[in-house]
Amino acid sequence: MHASFPYDGGRSSGGGGGGGGGGGGGGGGGGRGVEYGAVRRPDALLPPPGLDQTDLVLHSSLVDDPQNTNVDDGGFMNDLPLLKNMKPSDRSEKAMLTGNAQPSDVFCSVPGRLSLLSSTSKYKVTVAEVQRRLSPPECLNASLLGGVLRRAKSKNGGRLLREKLEKIGLNLPAGRRKAANVTLLTSLVEGEAIHLARDFGYVCETEFPAKQVAEYLSRQHCEPQDSYRRKELLHATKQITKELMDLLNQDRSPLCNTRPQHILDPSIQRHLTHFSLISHGFGSPAIVAALTAIQKFLSESLNHLEKMYPGNGSGVTSSQQSNLDSNKSKDGALMNDMKK
Repeated sequence: MHASFPYDGGRSSGGGGGGGGGGGGGGGGGGRGVEYGAVRRPDALLPPPGLDQTDLVLHSSLVDDPQNTNVDDGGFMNDLPLLKNMKPSDRSEKAMLTGNAQPSDVFCSVPGRLSLLSSTSKYKVTVAEVQRRLSPPECLNASLLGGVLRRAKSKNGGRLLREKLEKIGLNLPAGRRKAANVTLLTSLVEGEAIHLARDFGYVCETEFPAKQVAEYLSRQHCEPQDSYRRKELLHATKQITKELMDLLNQDRSPLCNTRPQHILDPSIQRHLTHFSLISHGFGSPAIVAALTAIQKFLSESLNHLEKMYPGNGSGVTSSQQSNLDSNKSKDGALMNDMKK
């Protein structure tokens, strides 16, 4: 399991309670099936043992949780490596505001859209987040922003919202048109989008049938004489997906009440920031979760091939191995000649 979503640690020890849910989870995720009935939601959302909480900065002020499901301790987003070592946003954004409000100030609290009625959480929306929703790439208008913030519709709702924004130095012109297409993610505030990414990562890790899929595809598409080549392809795919995961794990887009220092080159960070602004923090963690499941599938495929065709050649005879190596050398020489 990649470090992106470290959900290891005592999830199977829980009793009932907390939104339990959904029947027995099968043997997903490569042989370590987890039954939903045996997982208490608070346990599922707690960070793994040994995780240094001082390195994680999205704190409890982001979520109000009357059901005490422990998402308000920061655990619902603390596991994300994208948020590790981030420092709270300083006054660097103050110059962008014409009022006295600080970017980290709470503008309002918004009830979650995806929670069950029995465990509804409220997510605190900061001034910085409101500013991001009013700025490119979304440029929300008063109607859409009011919907995101769950403000009741009224005759003067747009005017009242604009007046409240003006008090903190944010300008929302009347008659403004949105810049981006509206998606289901548009309705989510950043806290809930990150929560969704965290839960998606948990499901990918515990329920994706990596081992079963690997064994099925290996039986369908791997003849003994092709096993050596298939192994090479699996190793190459693992390397490429790891490179992408490592890049996404270095994304330092502004999120919630944080504005971290960038570590990537600006030429790529600005594109990742655009993606984060459109998906409100859901995008990169969700892709990392999916790639982690793919990595697990690739590892299980290699393990299955090793069991089916043990030995250095993975089912390939020494003469076949020599021919393969010879062909690879010829291909390399041909490529060098072409370059010259």
